[in-house]
Amino acid sequence: MKRILGIDFSPLAEPWDRQIVTLGVIMNIVITFPLTFINLILPLILAITLQWHILLIYSLWYIYDRKSPRNGGYPSKWVQSWPMNKWFAEYFPVSLHKTVDLPPDQNYIFACHPHGIIGMGVFANFATEGTDKSKVFPGLQFLVCTLACNFHIMIRRELLMLSGFIDCSKESIRNVLSQKRKGKAVVIVVGGAEEALDAHPRKHILTLLNRKGFVKEAIRAGASLVPVYSFGENDIFEQVDNPKGSRIRTFQTWWKKLTGISLPLFYGRGLFQLNFGFLPHSRPIDTVVGAPIAVTQESEPVKEDVDRVHKQYCEALIELFNQHKTNRREALLIVIVHMLKLNALARWILGFAFLAFSNKRQNYMCLSLCFVHSLHPS
Repeated sequence: MKRILGIDFSPLAEPWDRQIVTLGVIMNIVITFPLTFINLILPLILAITLQWHILLIYSLWYIYDRKSPRNGGYPSKWVQSWPMNKWFAEYFPVSLHKTVDLPPDQNYIFACHPHGIIGMGVFANFATEGTDKSKVFPGLQFLVCTLACNFHIMIRRELLMLSGFIDCSKESIRNVLSQKRKGKAVVIVVGGAEEALDAHPRKHILTLLNRKGFVKEAIRAGASLVPVYSFGENDIFEQVDNPKGSRIRTFQTWWKKLTGISLPLFYGRGLFQLNFGFLPHSRPIDTVVGAPIAVTQESEPVKEDVDRVHKQYCEALIELFNQHKTNRREALLIVIVHMLKLNALARWILGFAFLAFSNKRQNYMCLSLCFVHSLHPS
């Protein structure tokens, strides 16, 4: 049984070892979305069920531990080595390639591209042992930046820090890179939520020209900049066509400006069929880590130095892309994003106008809206 009424049911015929790796993706998605919502309302549930003692104990722990996301968290290799993380990486599969060795006697900022819809490659490579990062880069401790709001959700905050996530604020990055022990590798997805809106298969559009905060922090800490590109990251989900200037893109830009969260209209495959669903497609993600760019440490970087290093970084990233884009004809496009500057009244007018003039197809696709975690410090 493969195709019925145009629907591809080939996953039902997959061997057991293939279904196991699919389970790894399902478990990670369940932890990320449904369990996050449950953990968000868990304090209310505990209060309603009169489990005050549990709520009190966790509240005391939260107060005691509230600064951990800004101080490097507490990454656990045991958690990162859970079998489901290995299955997750094998599902696509995700592979990690280095072009040079990185000595652990210095610090690094890994600038990762592209963001994709959710950033599956970054998670598999640097927040788990799915691709054996500790063997590829021995002696380095990887810390992945994510939004601070993720650390206000009960239980989820602990799971994130055990996986190696930290707050993406400047304070957090500086605290990590200023520690006496070297060998820290702070991982930043530079394009962030804005870049997710350009995550279309076979396209490589980066929001980078106006993203210089990561360069400034590298200079401030004297940490080497490492360009990282994940080929295939944009291929694992389909996204509704949203060219700049369209009603969909205008609304998405407005929403991003209003909330800081992007709303890409995307879809993947289902559990038992390949036509539609929220599971990512099983397509290879090849992550290539480039050579480090050494910077001169300055406590207060000046604009000229930031611009110079940023230009040097962009050139190194383009060279990395061109050297490793095996069997790919697409070009790398680096863009600058001009955000809409709207007052409150204009925001409401734009929102109602979008709802009034959206066609049925757009309304249907709104069912696939999914909040995307932005992993950048700016």
